[in-house]
Amino acid sequence: MNTVLQRSFMDQRTIEIIYMNPESICTKRKIIVKKIDGDIILAYCLLRKEFRRFRLHDILAAYPLLPDKKRTIS
Repeated sequence: MNTVLQRSFMDQRTIEIIYMNPESICTKRKIIVKKIDGDIILAYCLLRKEFRRFRLHDILAAYPLLPDKKRTIS
């Protein structure tokens, strides 16, 4: 998962995360990582359309988005 986050930071590409908020509710977010500071990820959240901070230990999964043309799984 750290590799996906670091790659988003280096390439400025959108990734999707599954995140558990402080109320223990899981949400799916599309983000672009802007800074990694220890266990805090500063990212632009496409859902909220603003910069957000995510705690690394609350990110349950992270994966790159495929281009629209390649979204099928074979």
